[in-house]
Amino acid sequence: MSYIIPSEFATKMVDAGESKIFMSTRDTLIRAFMAGAILALAAVFAVTITVQTGSPLIGAMLFPVGFVMLYLMGFDLLTGVFMLTPLALLDRRPGVTVGGVLRNWGWVFLGNFGGALTVAFMMAFVFTMGFSTEPGPIG
Repeated sequence: MSYIIPSEFATKMVDAGESKIFMSTRDTLIRAFMAGAILALAAVFAVTITVQTGSPLIGAMLFPVGFVMLYLMGFDLLTGVFMLTPLALLDRRPGVTVGGVLRNWGWVFLGNFGGALTVAFMMAFVFTMGFSTEPGPIG
C-alpha cells in the first residue's frame, strides 16, 4: 500500500476539484446520474435486506456497498464536489471561478437527482407490478 504525505494528499484533492470544474457538462451529468442511481439502488438493497431479515443492522451494514461502488467507479456525488471544487478556488487555480464551481454543483445536483428519481420510478414500477397492485412491505 502506498503512502503519501499530507501535503501531497492536499495537492491531489485540489487537483481533483480543478479537474471536476473543467470536466465537460456531458461527462459531469453522466457521472452524477450514475452516482445517484447507484446510491438509490444501494438504498433499495438495504431496505430489502432489512425487511427480509427483520434486522435493520444488517441492512445498515450493507448500505455502504453503494458508496464503495461509487468510489471504485469514479462517479460524483454532490457531497464530494461540495468539498473538492471550492479547494481549487481557494488555491486560486487559473481559470477556476465561482461561476465554474456553481455550474459544477448545479449539474451534479441535477444528475444525482435524475439518477435517484429514475431508480425510484423503476422500483415503484417493479414493486407494484406495473402500478397494478399495492406495494408489498419493501415497496
